[in-house]
Amino acid sequence: MALLELKNLHVALEDGTEIVKGVDLAVDTNQVHAIMGPNGSGKSTLAYAIAGHPAYEITEGQILLAGRDVTAAGADERAQKGLFLAFQYPHAIPGVTVTNFLRQAMNALRKARAGGVEDPVPVPEFRKELLEKMDHLKVSRELASRYLNDGFSGGEKKRVEILQMAMLKPRIAVLDETDSGLDIDALKVVANGVQALVGPEMGALVITHYQRILNYITPDFVHVFVGGRIVEEGGPELAERLEAQGYEQWEEVAA
Repeated sequence: MALLELKNLHVALEDGTEIVKGVDLAVDTNQVHAIMGPNGSGKSTLAYAIAGHPAYEITEGQILLAGRDVTAAGADERAQKGLFLAFQYPHAIPGVTVTNFLRQAMNALRKARAGGVEDPVPVPEFRKELLEKMDHLKVSRELASRYLNDGFSGGEKKRVEILQMAMLKPRIAVLDETDSGLDIDALKVVANGVQALVGPEMGALVITHYQRILNYITPDFVHVFVGGRIVEEGGPELAERLEAQGYEQWEEVAA
């Protein structure tokens, strides 16, 4: 049994428009799965549905996390169980510093995992880990005291997303077009950070339009996503084929 399982997942918008049309997928720790598809294929809708965004309704099927049905669970409960979503367009939160956001998030996870008992991370321990992770991910230390994503460049936002992932240590990380808007240096830093975290304790689902991030994160499995469905599956060579040929052949089949 895989850590994250999607079974015949159908997802609709609030107006009833069906976007995801029956997806079966299994992602385990120590694995990188890449979902590749053209713009408008429903990739981001799938990511948000997995994370529990309330604007997306699961009309059929199941989401299982560590064997437990979380289809009706809220985003906070899914996060507490080890699910993490890195956004394509991270939101700014004026008034909340990066340091405070991360410490509160860590403490919320520790409390949930301690059965509701307060178990705050000691400040010296938190600060030491935060600075180590920032240096490793090449995140400027001055960002720690700034408001989350407020006035950050695109590269800074994405690096801080990976910093969050490194600090919160999820079991499954879903990355929704994290490569969007990154220059080559930032792309390498983000990709290397993800690659370093995938292992016995974490698996990743990388959602992307282009093959370029997969030059730095080697996927174990590639899934072609067109028209709200997975239409073909394979290994890393499938990503290279997509880069060379595009999505046209599958768009014709899905139409």
